[in-house]
Amino acid sequence: MSVNTEDNIAFQVSDALTREDLVPIREVARLTGVNPVTLRAWERRYGLIQPTRTESGHRLYALSDIEKVRSILAWIERGVAVSKVGKILAKAESVQPVSNLISSDLVRADYSQWQQQVLHAVGNFDDVELDRVYGQVFSGYAVPIVFQDILMPLWRELLQRQHEFGQTSEWLFYDGFLRSRVTQRLLLKRDSSSRRVLVSAIAGQCRELELLVTALYVSKAEVGVRVMTVGQPFDELTLVCQKMQPLALVLVSNHAPVAELPKRLNRLAMSLDCPVMLAGDASDLAQESLAGSAIACLGNEGTVMRQRLRQFLAGNLDT
Repeated sequence: MSVNTEDNIAFQVSDALTREDLVPIREVARLTGVNPVTLRAWERRYGLIQPTRTESGHRLYALSDIEKVRSILAWIERGVAVSKVGKILAKAESVQPVSNLISSDLVRADYSQWQQQVLHAVGNFDDVELDRVYGQVFSGYAVPIVFQDILMPLWRELLQRQHEFGQTSEWLFYDGFLRSRVTQRLLLKRDSSSRRVLVSAIAGQCRELELLVTALYVSKAEVGVRVMTVGQPFDELTLVCQKMQPLALVLVSNHAPVAELPKRLNRLAMSLDCPVMLAGDASDLAQESLAGSAIACLGNEGTVMRQRLRQFLAGNLDT
């Protein structure tokens, strides 16, 4: 069948299914950079994507499918085997945003509307407009929702599209804007307390914005927070903690944990007088291997992270 015929089928089905636009596999490949052979393999072998089929068997993909492809790519780039991505996505989907009283389609549409406004400002390198939209988003949503469901997914999408001309400049502009705004929020929450939670990235496993956003989630547990600069040597954390005497040390990693990570974390915990906690995507991935150890897993979801931190510090939750 010719390409034009396949396109016609796609558009006919899209018109029939008015709930959302559907696109053929070659368009998904163009938008994501994943070739059709790989997309079919992810569907057949792992069940990661379930496209709609026409009567003649052609695959048609919804916007949610394209978003899932980008999520799969992000996990693979972090070192997670494709065979394990399905469980991670299923777990992430089980955490429902906002309220179940609102249709998930309406919620996604609202998120998308804000993202389009942000993207328009970023595309024009308009910091004034971006600041205006940024402020408006916070008028309707709590901090975890703003970052997890609106701002950070767009940040990751731009990061993955840097092979396209102009996308690197847009990502750098957006990344710099968000880092400055999150830093401002953390400074506003700074107090004079000498006992604070120390938040540090595991070297090479977390970008600065991801570290700052995690620190912002932690600060929502109503504790003082001190963020270490990205690049802090792991082996020198014992010295830093001896000097600072923090309430707890929260380590952030968004990469698949290496085999020796549990041993390294446990050795570090034994040398400290404060609890050690792991946050970020690695926290969920390493939870089983850290079960029963001295390391607390905070997860990668803002609200859960805040709740677990409070419980750990209060001694009401075992590691």
